[in-house]
Amino acid sequence: MKFNTKTIHGGQIPEKGYGAVMPPIYQTSTYSQTSPGKHKGYEYSRTHNPTRQALESSFASIENGKYGLAFGSGLAAIDAVLKLLSPGDEVISTNDLYGGSYRLFTSVFKNFGIKFHFTKMNDAKNVENLINDNTKMIWIETPTNPMMNIIDIISFSKLAKSNNLLLAVDNTFATPFLQVPLDLGADIVMHSATKYLAGHSDVVLGALIVKNKSLAERLYFIQNASGAICGPMDSFLTLRGIKTLHVRMQRHCQNAKKIALFLKKHPLIEKVFWPGFKSHPNHLIAKNQMSDFGAMISFTSKGNDFNKALKIIEKLKVFTLAESLGGVESLAGHPASMTHASIPKIEREASGVVDSLIRLSIGIEDADDLILDLKQAIG
Repeated sequence: MKFNTKTIHGGQIPEKGYGAVMPPIYQTSTYSQTSPGKHKGYEYSRTHNPTRQALESSFASIENGKYGLAFGSGLAAIDAVLKLLSPGDEVISTNDLYGGSYRLFTSVFKNFGIKFHFTKMNDAKNVENLINDNTKMIWIETPTNPMMNIIDIISFSKLAKSNNLLLAVDNTFATPFLQVPLDLGADIVMHSATKYLAGHSDVVLGALIVKNKSLAERLYFIQNASGAICGPMDSFLTLRGIKTLHVRMQRHCQNAKKIALFLKKHPLIEKVFWPGFKSHPNHLIAKNQMSDFGAMISFTSKGNDFNKALKIIEKLKVFTLAESLGGVESLAGHPASMTHASIPKIEREASGVVDSLIRLSIGIEDADDLILDLKQAIG
């Protein structure tokens, strides 16, 4: 089954009750039993829910995995992955990590005795000297948020396997429409399904997908024991969103290319970060491991002026100034004061997240309207 068909039919079982085409919303906390332990496969909705199960099967299908898990948010999904670890274990991650992930790593799990190393991951060789007997996991984002750095999943997979480490990939920006990390050797794929998978800015939800059965069983145990699950309504909305993922991503990517080219030619713009440019770091890797270059763009205005950046985003009329990304509507954000505010300024700027950096999530509106909006806002 090809990807476009998987988004609609992947992992789905015909509804037995009334033949509903869409899985019903099973808005229930518990299920009747004929005798203790005798039931139709469901006891309590923290453990299993038919609507959530349909979504989890869809996650597994579109990411070419065998097991999918749905959580109350992307961070809840990451939280479950980190609970695979024990005090004294170490994790290596990119130094331009999403601010929420960085906060979870350094302000929560660090207190439980897990050590985190942050380094440039443009080359797997940069990571080799950080691996020791306590290292248990490599955590990567690609493209990274918000610098759009590209990390070579195959190289890191080889490095992880040769050192008996888990490789976890945050695939939120690319989605499986563009990139399938499990096929490239990753052990765990994570999504903030709030973003492109759900796609309509009306859900907060997270996902994990794996191939290995024993790893899946450990994660299912953590999911149930910790209880950070999503509800049936959010499961339904995300499943509905996935059914149009392929057509949305095509338009997202088409629009992003036009806008990236416009920004690159603008005399008041200093730098544009988009993996589709031949000059972008690791462009060839992006070309090999992705089918297109995504719909996230970051840029800086000349002079690296904080106030100038704020004026640009405040003038936008079609773009909405808001947190998050990946919805049908175009969004603009200021990472230094929004998504990455939890990262110390010195570390933030060292990774490229300077005060003038603006991040755009390109929606599926008419590209000409988006360009006109940017033109009037930049001046």
